[in-house]
Amino acid sequence: MFEGKHVAVLCGGDGKERDVSLKSGKAVYDALIESGYEAEILDLQSLADVDKVQDFEGAFIAMHGDWGEGGQLQEKLKQLQIPFTGSGAEASFKAMHKWNSKILFEQAHIRTPYGILWPEKFEDIVSKLGKNVVVKPTTGGSTVGITIIKDLTTEKLENAVKFAKENYDSDVMIEKYIEGREMTVAVWENHGKVEALPVIEIAPHEGFYDYNNKYTKGATDYIVPAKIETSEAEAMKKFAVKAHKILGCSSYSRSDFRLARNGKAFILEVNTAPGMTATSLVPKAANAVGISMADFVKSIMEMASCDKV
Repeated sequence: MFEGKHVAVLCGGDGKERDVSLKSGKAVYDALIESGYEAEILDLQSLADVDKVQDFEGAFIAMHGDWGEGGQLQEKLKQLQIPFTGSGAEASFKAMHKWNSKILFEQAHIRTPYGILWPEKFEDIVSKLGKNVVVKPTTGGSTVGITIIKDLTTEKLENAVKFAKENYDSDVMIEKYIEGREMTVAVWENHGKVEALPVIEIAPHEGFYDYNNKYTKGATDYIVPAKIETSEAEAMKKFAVKAHKILGCSSYSRSDFRLARNGKAFILEVNTAPGMTATSLVPKAANAVGISMADFVKSIMEMASCDKV
């Protein structure tokens, strides 16, 4: 167990999720100070800035997307032998790459929307996925670069692919759109036991849970615990724990789902460094079972280690 007190809160970055990461960093910093840590915020402008962490005993990762969440930062911290929170480099990379993680979900029999990699002939896309689809970058987070298309046309598809590539210079994937409700499940390792926190339903007032709805106060309602059948909630919790394990995640994670109208849950992705802002989901789930932000952050910090894959 990590017993140090001088902790760097790593946040910022140079990607699309920089502003959110800075807000997560501030929230984590406040919680660490409340818990008795000598915390400092370290705004990482690039991966080269990570060397500054050597002045600290440990690091709390509040980075989102790109090299901060995809494994590069974790690998660097491991090389420096600085204990850090969350998952290791390999697990972070697997979770960040949505196509690779989808393959692992399918192999583990975790239900996930059928998808294909771009490019693909328009006729084949319609044949395999139907005319309601989701176009997204294979990497990244905070729903940046995602387009939901109803009644697919070649023009709509080309525009969505362009939008995904402009936001993240990466491959693009297309998934079958699942009509239903948005759900999320946080997972944490409580004294060695991997547990799922209560299911949260995400209900934006308008549109889908995009970047603006995610980070604008009052734009989305969060129902915790979600008002769904017990069997539906338990199925998602089992999927979330299983996904956490097969990806090799450590300490905590958050899995996002679509709950179809027939009650079947489909996992979309796993976040290894989920948001910790005032509107973020993991703190809400912890609070629902009586765990304060300060206590939750402290428990995550105590699990910090540089000895993980």
